[in-house]
Amino acid sequence: MKIHFYVVAVMLVFLLIMDGAWLFVMMPRVYQKYLGHLLAGSLNVGPAVVFYLIYVFGLYFLVVRHALVSDALVMPTFIAGLVFGVVAYGTYDLTNQATLKNWPVIITVIDMAWGGMLSGTTAAVAVWAGRLFK
Repeated sequence: MKIHFYVVAVMLVFLLIMDGAWLFVMMPRVYQKYLGHLLAGSLNVGPAVVFYLIYVFGLYFLVVRHALVSDALVMPTFIAGLVFGVVAYGTYDLTNQATLKNWPVIITVIDMAWGGMLSGTTAAVAVWAGRLFK
């Protein structure tokens, strides 16, 4: 049980660092360019915290937990995490594309690719970290 708490903590820290770096680099280059008219002046921290907690829990519960219990290889865990991320980020972006005026296709493609890589890598790091402290 203790190992699972540790793994979730590792996932949360890794995901926050990676996504924070991504947003820091990509916000002025891509998001500001295509979505500047929609962006808030400052970050609303509450919803961001809730998102990251829910997202990490979902990734852990649906991908990482099974990999840890079954001693799955890291690569299949990465692929399962990648699929999870593409589905999750795709749900957001494709819904926006379907319901909002002029939602840029490039944002959908970039977000889905990033969501897949971020989630796959986070899942792989979580399994690797879980095995270090087993």
